[in-house]
Amino acid sequence: MRLTVYSDYALRLLMYVAVKDGDLATIAEVAEAYGISKNHLTKVAHELGVAGYVETVRGRGGGLRLARRPERISLGDVVRHTEPDMALVPCFPPLDEGCAIERCCVLRKALHRAGEAFLDVLDGYTLADLARPRSAIKSLLAIPAAP
Repeated sequence: MRLTVYSDYALRLLMYVAVKDGDLATIAEVAEAYGISKNHLTKVAHELGVAGYVETVRGRGGGLRLARRPERISLGDVVRHTEPDMALVPCFPPLDEGCAIERCCVLRKALHRAGEAFLDVLDGYTLADLARPRSAIKSLLAIPAAP
């Protein structure tokens, strides 16, 4: 199983904003801190805003901050939102391509269970868990300490 870059950016953006402790973060500073595309990150931030994970403050001095407490943001929920097509093989929805052995296929069942187990593990973690090594993350991403 492999997550898309979109999900990776979404999780990284949420982590960055979480360690800012309510201070606003700009797309430009997040992109620079991680060395990732500002254009892609802008799309991700927009979708996270529509989904209610972040709120945006427009205008000069604007930016992003969490719309919910990090303890209330499940990683499983974020991944389900950013990965709407979790089809591991073509016979899974939404593709539902036929297969000669579909009626008796144990592989399909095993892969389905593996995908569910993956999401179950992520459901056990919140954004607060990811942001727990706060000072280390801030240091590595060059986020200045709050005044």
